[in-house]
Amino acid sequence: MAVSMSSTCPGLYCGKTIINSINGSIEGECGVCPRGERTTIEKICKKCELSPELYDWLYLGFMAMLPLVLHWFFIEWYSGKKSSSALFQHITALFECSAAAVVTLLVSDPVGQLTIRSCRVQMLSDWYTMLYNPSPDYVTTLHCTQEAVFPLYTIVLIYYAFCLVLMMMLRPLLVKKIACGLGKTDRFKSIYAALYFFPILTVLQAVGGGLLYYAFPYIILVLSLVTLAVYMSASEIQSFKNLVAKKKRLVVLFSHWLLHAYGIISITRLNKLSQDLPLLALVPGPALFYLLTARFTEPNRILSEGGNGH
Repeated sequence: MAVSMSSTCPGLYCGKTIINSINGSIEGECGVCPRGERTTIEKICKKCELSPELYDWLYLGFMAMLPLVLHWFFIEWYSGKKSSSALFQHITALFECSAAAVVTLLVSDPVGQLTIRSCRVQMLSDWYTMLYNPSPDYVTTLHCTQEAVFPLYTIVLIYYAFCLVLMMMLRPLLVKKIACGLGKTDRFKSIYAALYFFPILTVLQAVGGGLLYYAFPYIILVLSLVTLAVYMSASEIQSFKNLVAKKKRLVVLFSHWLLHAYGIISITRLNKLSQDLPLLALVPGPALFYLLTARFTEPNRILSEGGNGH
């Protein structure tokens, strides 16, 4: 028995669920769609059965990288130059985030598989359905708040929860064993920092998830360029010889190059490989430009030339 369409539901995200009975399928009342479903144009709740697009995976990768990058930053900040524990903490942080990502995929629908089903993101309002609850009679509000971008909104929050749990299970034991070169208070500061930035990341995803979804490629490019310039300036890298003097500097450089490439791929989405792939040749550009022009902008040289009247 075919479903007969009645009057459509008000609002953008209110829909009718299909109830299967002995006599066939009938429509339910207008309301919120169950989790994992969203309304169609006909205002019928339909299960999300599509696979995420490349851009969706890149967004999830960006949100997964944030706690890892912050872990590495604070580990390096508080470990000190002479500490031999930094490398082990970096590896542990990578393991924590990787394990959390795998567990998050396994517990997501479909459970037990490293894949997820999702709904397509159509517009910015899909991330903020709570702002679009209609009032048909201007008195009673019909609450239709749902995850229209299933599961891009909640899966990030679940991932952060697993990251925090794994960190609290593994990191304190590791730090206590190997961070002997630090004081009793300093050795746990990177963990304390995580206890601050995880709530911040959670609020950021909860409030600004939709904005980040559309802006993250440009955020990656801008921040990676700025941090690379700041690092090279602070490390007084003004030539290729200074750059290759320490392996750590090469690691930082290649890490930023990967971020540059990630941002370019996210912007282009590789829709046209013949046009988009050549853009990756621009990745070394900012570092090369810095090395070639750094000696002309060295502050002491500018001051000395100014003092000599040149």
